[in-house]
Amino acid sequence: HEGEAVNVLVQWMGAHGYARVFPDDAGNAVGIIGEGDGSHDIVLLGHIDTFHGFPPVKVEGRLLYGRGSVDAKGPLATFAVAAANLRESLPDGVRIIVIGAVEEEAASSKGALYAATQYKPRLCVIGEPSHWDRFTLGYKGRVLMEWRWEGGFSHSAGEAPSAGENAFAYWRRIMDYANACNAGKTAVFEQLTPSLREINTGSSGYGTHQWAQMTLGIRLPLGIDPYQLVRDLAPTDDARLRAYGHEVAFASEKDNALTRALRGAIREAGSKPRFLYKTGTADMNVVGPRWGCPIVAYGPGDSALDHTPHEHLDLDEYGRAVQVLTSALTRLAGEA
Repeated sequence: HEGEAVNVLVQWMGAHGYARVFPDDAGNAVGIIGEGDGSHDIVLLGHIDTFHGFPPVKVEGRLLYGRGSVDAKGPLATFAVAAANLRESLPDGVRIIVIGAVEEEAASSKGALYAATQYKPRLCVIGEPSHWDRFTLGYKGRVLMEWRWEGGFSHSAGEAPSAGENAFAYWRRIMDYANACNAGKTAVFEQLTPSLREINTGSSGYGTHQWAQMTLGIRLPLGIDPYQLVRDLAPTDDARLRAYGHEVAFASEKDNALTRALRGAIREAGSKPRFLYKTGTADMNVVGPRWGCPIVAYGPGDSALDHTPHEHLDLDEYGRAVQVLTSALTRLAGEA
């Protein structure tokens, strides 16, 4: 249900000097500053959808509370304002394209997948919180799985495993697989990390049948193919497994024009820049391998607050992030 928010952003960009603004065919909000043939495009790809829930929207002092303030309308607003700051000074041939993507919080990644077919940027920044003086170079991959087993009811005194025991055995198999993959690896970014999101058991047919089902998520390090992982973990009994949301881990280079511009802008603003590698996923996983250009994730806010009932953004930090990104974009546009 991003449509209303998309319209608000499109209207704002239209009122603040963007050359073109429109909702694209995927429903993304798009704003373009500058004119060019696409060879010098800088794409600022944020996401306009949020995690579910409606914690109260309020301002307390310099803190803005509300769903999406950090993840990730704060970074997206940073993109929109920073790009608008360059509307009078952008060199000929350079375009800055701001995209508020839909369905980032869903496994479909509809908005980013569509954007990946429409542009081939020279540089890209993904809108995700990192604090104003840090930026993210990589995200782990992911696969989501739904496992279900059904069978005849077994007596608790018998030898046949119950539905719950079958579920536990499969979960133990996943953990054994992860432990083998993680041997000798101490950094979380390098580890395979499973999570058990839901587990339920029950009976049907007036007690003649039993069932168990689990929803699982596995975060993947670099070099792990999510499709091969699913094949490795295929059930060996009568259970069914549905896998979806396959994302390959991605990490970009530390030293390129984009990272140098951001590092310089952060130093100018009075802080020491730092790199991050995150254990979640983002639209970087989608467009990074497809575009093959220098790419980082940047935006104000503490990612530890993502999806929490206390999500909030420091508005002074937001202002500093706008300053940093404006400075970095100015430098990058001048180098085109």
